[in-house]
Amino acid sequence: MSRIVARPLTRESFAEFGDVIDIGGDNHYPINGGKAERYHDLATAEAQGPNARVLISMVRGTPYAFPLKLTMVERHPFGSQAFIPLSPRPFLVIVCHDGDEGPGEPHAFITAPGQGVNYPRNLWHGVLTPIGEAQDFLVVDRGGDGSNLEECHLSHAYEIYLPDGMA
Repeated sequence: MSRIVARPLTRESFAEFGDVIDIGGDNHYPINGGKAERYHDLATAEAQGPNARVLISMVRGTPYAFPLKLTMVERHPFGSQAFIPLSPRPFLVIVCHDGDEGPGEPHAFITAPGQGVNYPRNLWHGVLTPIGEAQDFLVVDRGGDGSNLEECHLSHAYEIYLPDGMA
């Protein structure tokens, strides 16, 4: 079994896989008479295919035991998928580039409290993985006709470890 240690999620380290959604970056400005700051255009929602539309949902995720045994990843051929935590807790993010015969080597990241991610369409990724306790998320993804889910059971398992000091 291959071992992978999750690393901190940053805009730079995640850029090749998708968008980091957080309060940061250069594209922000005051609104509502200066009583609020808008952090603008943090990610692009994609919705393609028959009768496609962008959906906003909420999900309550249950934590997993670590080390995590990764045996399956998924992707969405018709639309992006964003996960935005509704609490300041970190969660695990697993992504894979497309390889010659399916998903390539997994990459694992730990979000900072309050960070979310947006996976572009067709990016292989792990399932929603809260750490330590149940966690609620705002999810932005695609609705419409046709199946927007493809799962791949990996040829061998990976063990995903949290960095020292996390549990």
